[in-house]
Amino acid sequence: MKTALISVYHKEGIIEFARQLQKRGVTDIIASGGTAKALKEGGVSVKNVAEIVGGNAILGHRVVTMSREVAGGILAKDTEEDRQELIKLAIPWIDLVCVDLCPLEEEIAREGSTLESVVEMIDIGGPAMLVEHPIMICAGSKANRIIVCSPEDRKLVIDWMDAGQPNMEIFARDLAAKAMYTVVKYYMNFLRYISNGKYEGIIGEKFLDCAYGENPWQSPAAAYSTNRGKMIDFLGLDKISKIAGKDFSYNNLCDIDRLLQTITHIAGVFALNRESVPKIAVGAKHGNACGAIIHESSEECIAQMLTGDLRAIHGGVVVTSFEIRSMEADLLLTYKMETGKTRMLDSIVAPSFSNRAIDILARRAKCRLGTLPALSCLDRDSLDKSLRFRHIRGGFLVQPNYTYLIDLRDPELKKYGPLLMPEEEDQLLFAKAICDTSNSNTITLVNEDMLVGNGVGQQDRVGGCALAISRARSAGHQRMLKNSFAASDSFFPFTDGPEILREAGVKAILANSGSIHDKKIIKFCEDNKLTLYLIPNEIARGFSNH
Repeated sequence: MKTALISVYHKEGIIEFARQLQKRGVTDIIASGGTAKALKEGGVSVKNVAEIVGGNAILGHRVVTMSREVAGGILAKDTEEDRQELIKLAIPWIDLVCVDLCPLEEEIAREGSTLESVVEMIDIGGPAMLVEHPIMICAGSKANRIIVCSPEDRKLVIDWMDAGQPNMEIFARDLAAKAMYTVVKYYMNFLRYISNGKYEGIIGEKFLDCAYGENPWQSPAAAYSTNRGKMIDFLGLDKISKIAGKDFSYNNLCDIDRLLQTITHIAGVFALNRESVPKIAVGAKHGNACGAIIHESSEECIAQMLTGDLRAIHGGVVVTSFEIRSMEADLLLTYKMETGKTRMLDSIVAPSFSNRAIDILARRAKCRLGTLPALSCLDRDSLDKSLRFRHIRGGFLVQPNYTYLIDLRDPELKKYGPLLMPEEEDQLLFAKAICDTSNSNTITLVNEDMLVGNGVGQQDRVGGCALAISRARSAGHQRMLKNSFAASDSFFPFTDGPEILREAGVKAILANSGSIHDKKIIKFCEDNKLTLYLIPNEIARGFSNH
């Protein structure tokens, strides 16, 4: 390779990259105005692209590299005819293109951005150069160019050159595919913005091949990340580092995603109302919490989370907000198990694991273990604010994510019946965070900072009440039903649901107002000395995962 074209918005590291190219035989470096200036100041011999295209940048620097001279240098085929034509036209053959794009996504998300400011971030020349090369590759040309569209690929190219440029066509094709992906994602952001949501799409980069989908015959299956660029979500599943066991499966990732919703809502509601976040452990089966606990002791967290439903957690998934050490690892496998027997857990995700814990869990239980460091610093900003997509036949649905956190100071929150102490209100906060991230319709029961029973996915609210109580009893929590606390993800249409909860020993209920029988429900609770907190359905309904 002899000639490189460089035109970048972000100048960090570009001088060193150009120097590294020159050391490896790239004799001619062509750059656009700002990049050329930065390279010259860094002592790099460079030719301004204006010398090739026959004029300086025009139209407020919006047109720089869009010319037949640049396109010709990139698109020419490696044939004698094309080579001679380039020589005749004094157009340099371009071997390598290093281009990045203006920060459009960041500008769209910036508070105070305007249509004018967003349009100013629309890069024309950069995407044009990125697309020209992939199109050439897709057309089957053998004159492979190397295209670098992200800073992390610069070292990749240098290492490849040092290795003798092996597998040129494959290497160039992979970089070309990434360039095309970058451009499509770039323009998808602008399309979404300029059309006011009339057009929508989702594009991602594969980060995991799953063995299969929900069932063995649903194959191939894979996980894709949309978590790229400057606005990175460090709680994204693509940020999980597997440290032991098999790769996470399709079902594992679905469960972990749901658990992240639950644990971040628990953290968020306590950060909002109490300005501190306790240690949290949540265990799930098929996405719904079957064990959850808040506590200052990590060992107690594990023990009480498992106790939530010792039967359901078998083969389940666990997520914690604290490191798993040897004591916690041992509890996960043996707490309340018969002597000599080990609990089967499918996957565990935590901020970190001690070496001893990894050995215990990987050797004795063969669990899938993954670290997600951001779990150690959960707060009210940890909620997932990205759009939620769902496939439907013939298209897809899009909605904002569920980010509601109940605020005990909200004037819309109405309180009836006996007053609660702050620590009792904590139980309602805890219950609602679990309830609203479980499959609706749901009734959730908690007591002593622990999930007691979760009645999820019922067709009617009475059935949800009955299921929550039944699950609590079958898990051995008959005692904890007395003076327990309940949350409902919507309003009670009749008094029959609260009556079932009162008979089981529930002390307080957090639900939504909006039923035509709200007055009857309030009167029933007051007559039976049952505390009732109501928040309007239109602002606080917690339906999830229909």
